[in-house]
Amino acid sequence: MSTPPGRGAVRPDLEPIFRAAYPRVVAVAARVLGARDQAEDVAQEVFLTFGRSRVPAENALGWLCIAAAHTALNQLRSGRRRSWREEAVGGADTVGPDVADVVVTLDERRRVRAALARLPRRQAVALVLRHSGLSYAEVAAALDLSPGSVGTILRRAESAVRKELNRHASSD
Repeated sequence: MSTPPGRGAVRPDLEPIFRAAYPRVVAVAARVLGARDQAEDVAQEVFLTFGRSRVPAENALGWLCIAAAHTALNQLRSGRRRSWREEAVGGADTVGPDVADVVVTLDERRRVRAALARLPRRQAVALVLRHSGLSYAEVAAALDLSPGSVGTILRRAESAVRKELNRHASSD
């Protein structure tokens, strides 16, 4: 294990960690935000913070994935994301699927992201990490949970998302 960087210094192991973890970090952020360009911005912010951190290299992937989920959720919650209408208009010049299908799909994604933003943070992060491809063991390690409790948290999170979607669907 290398020595942690001093104040303001960039850790010497950043490049290999970046190369190995970048795709996963972007995937986690994209799962929350739904836009790769925004996910790449989140990844950049997360790696800048990580580059000056003292996180042990063996904990890097978990730390980075959690940081990506938190940062993306913060961005989602603060409303700094593009509206789904802009995304729908952006694809209007190309020939593709029925516009109604595109609008419905975009609206469903917007509703799921809004429901995710209303979840308790631990549930939202667990759900994002699991649906970004992390195993139960990886989610447990990243969130410092026992592997047995991951399933419970995920079930509660999925139930809460369904409840939020139903509640907001009935109020539309």
